[in-house]
Amino acid sequence: MKQVALPIAALAAACALPFVLPNYLVFQATLIIASALALLGLNLLTGFNGQISLGHGAFYALGAYAAAMLMEHAGWPYWATLPAAALAGGVIGVLFGLPALKLDGVYLALATFALGVATPQLLKYKGLEAWTGGSQGLVLMKPSAPFGLPLNDDQWLYFFSLVVALTLFALARNLLRGAVGLSLVAVRDHPIAAQAMGVDNARVKTVTFGISAAYTSVAGALSAIVVQFVAPDGFTVFLSITLLVGAVVGGLSSLSGALYGAVFIQFVPQVAAQVSKAAPWAVYGAILLVLMLAWPTGVAGAVARLQRRAFSRSSS
Repeated sequence: MKQVALPIAALAAACALPFVLPNYLVFQATLIIASALALLGLNLLTGFNGQISLGHGAFYALGAYAAAMLMEHAGWPYWATLPAAALAGGVIGVLFGLPALKLDGVYLALATFALGVATPQLLKYKGLEAWTGGSQGLVLMKPSAPFGLPLNDDQWLYFFSLVVALTLFALARNLLRGAVGLSLVAVRDHPIAAQAMGVDNARVKTVTFGISAAYTSVAGALSAIVVQFVAPDGFTVFLSITLLVGAVVGGLSSLSGALYGAVFIQFVPQVAAQVSKAAPWAVYGAILLVLMLAWPTGVAGAVARLQRRAFSRSSS
């Protein structure tokens, strides 16, 4: 009963949030949802498959610009841009994953890092300026609640993002619980043994890269719709590093870790800035160091340990 009651209670609390929080906090909660999807995509690649990426900010930017350009230049409805962003991210992810098969460990990290570094410059390229808006970016219209629902814009986007996130988290959960999930972990932990058992390592790695990029691109599209603005300077390589930090802090190889990591990357920089306006990143680094020393397996690992202890005490 507890396994069913806890998710239901969490879902009820999530649905109640936009009615008890001010609009600005609802806006931040929606960004947390979008970030959680990006971290989930990165976690599938790094946590479950063992491929290190320092360039997922590029796929985040791809999804954001795909949504923005389709809405601005083609007149697409905002909801229709999400499948398009997923398709674009998935295709580019697979194409990038093919040559990346020859790389592993830090070499793959450096290759993806190069992708993250190049992305802002590509978005500023004059030949694409008519579509991307160049350095000025694109400004979008904020969608309103359909069908006359009694929700303001921030509340509607929160529920829209929540439904998208629940759907994609459920898909990832089912994927990891099946044969595909076993193949991901096998390739990560014992690639030679996995290949000997008939697992196509190259195919698994390439498909995982594509799925990971698709998830991150959907997150980028959601963020563009919520923020109503995209510009190249919002997708620097620092974004890729931030996503990796969030995935590690939240807990690799854990679906719930994506949510914990999203809360971290959304609020900890703000807390650090409030603690010290002169050196906020020093405070940020100190908080990160303390968390890693206290919880080396991430927040999700710490929560799992607390749950096991509580369960053992209640059973005894």
